[in-house]
Amino acid sequence: MSNTKALLGFVAGAAVGALAGILLAPDKGSNTRKKISGKAEDISDSLKSSYDDFTDQLKKVYTNSKEDAEEMSEKVKAQVNSLKADAKANLS
Repeated sequence: MSNTKALLGFVAGAAVGALAGILLAPDKGSNTRKKISGKAEDISDSLKSSYDDFTDQLKKVYTNSKEDAEEMSEKVKAQVNSLKADAKANLS
């Protein structure tokens, strides 16, 4: 989670810096609005990409955890069946 927070902080800082640079630069209002619009679109694309990467990582973790749980379940079932067989053999 700290990587996500760091990435979000970096993106937010870059956005604020870019916006401040655009607003403080001497330029026509229409040009400034175009620059702001372009930067907002760039930041939006960056956030979408980061979100997609994050969800892909979550899907991988979920899939791996599910597979690990299924393996553990099979091992436990095998051990229980082995213990049952040993108990039946000892009682006979």
